[in-house]
Amino acid sequence: MEKKKLGVIFGGMSTENEVSVVSANSILNNLDRNKYEIFPIYIDKQGNWWKYIEDGKERQFGEKIENKKRIENLIEYLKRLDIIFPVLHGLYGEDGTIQGLFELLKIPYVGCKVLASSVGMDKVYTKIIFEKAGLNQTPYEYIRKYKDKYIYVNKNFDEEILTVEDVAERIVKNLKFPMFVKPSNSGSSVGVKKAENIKELKENIEYASLFDKKILIEQGIVGKEIECAVLGNEDIITSCVGEIKPAEEFYSYDAKYKNENSKTEIPANIPEEISKEIRNQAKKAFKAIDGKGLSRVDFFIEEETNKIYINEINTMPGFTNISMYPKMFEKSGTPYKELLTKLIELTEEE
Repeated sequence: MEKKKLGVIFGGMSTENEVSVVSANSILNNLDRNKYEIFPIYIDKQGNWWKYIEDGKERQFGEKIENKKRIENLIEYLKRLDIIFPVLHGLYGEDGTIQGLFELLKIPYVGCKVLASSVGMDKVYTKIIFEKAGLNQTPYEYIRKYKDKYIYVNKNFDEEILTVEDVAERIVKNLKFPMFVKPSNSGSSVGVKKAENIKELKENIEYASLFDKKILIEQGIVGKEIECAVLGNEDIITSCVGEIKPAEEFYSYDAKYKNENSKTEIPANIPEEISKEIRNQAKKAFKAIDGKGLSRVDFFIEEETNKIYINEINTMPGFTNISMYPKMFEKSGTPYKELLTKLIELTEEE
């Protein structure tokens, strides 16, 4: 049987380039080479595309990619492929842009399509769809950076141009501290900060605006951080749920990838009825954004009430050796290698 030509694209121009490299390294080391001829492709932070020459090494965070050769005719090179696995996190890889390229070239690819990718990447618009789906969320506010000021957007999408001081005063009337300030289009908690008072709120708004003009401010929740993995197109299956136990105040970029004291518990030590409800909500969230292939859906369980709050959806979750998506499915009975094959085979259902 002739092997299918599988392109594995990683790196990218986002702040998550290094995470993507390590995710792809794990995937390349676990793909079924009896079924697929692998074509690894690296996109650097400047947007240049390279053939990656595999050396079998384990990649570390921040390690420079040396074994590469420039792709001269990108479109022709991509057209040679039967399937693409875009192991890209963040902007220009997880937000629908590269998915649009694959659609134009008529190449099947792993994961969510253009709409789900773009909506899933944009935290503000994800929340709007989740509201429509009736999923419980923490109270939030939405603003946009505009020159040296900010546009405050209310629940009816009426807009008002205000200073950062006035925006902060408006937000404090509607939300309680602590609050989390997030760039709307950013992953791995890049640009996210916790505000305990109005001074920190103003500072964190200005900091988040360095990463994205659209900014989300959420009221904080004291409780467990829970995640659930989903797999499929129309017939969706969910993994067991896992709990994140960050070594820091919240699951920041450093807590995820640099602090060895951060722990996970799979399956999470929570009542079965809550676990079941989280799995149901994960499936509903995935369907609500028109998801395909895979996603990881993140939740909170409030400490005092055991109430479930959906946080966000990740349409191309991490695949590193510490990443929750493959670990949760492995605990649910689907080994890493088999999971990758299933994801690739799902492209043939479209």
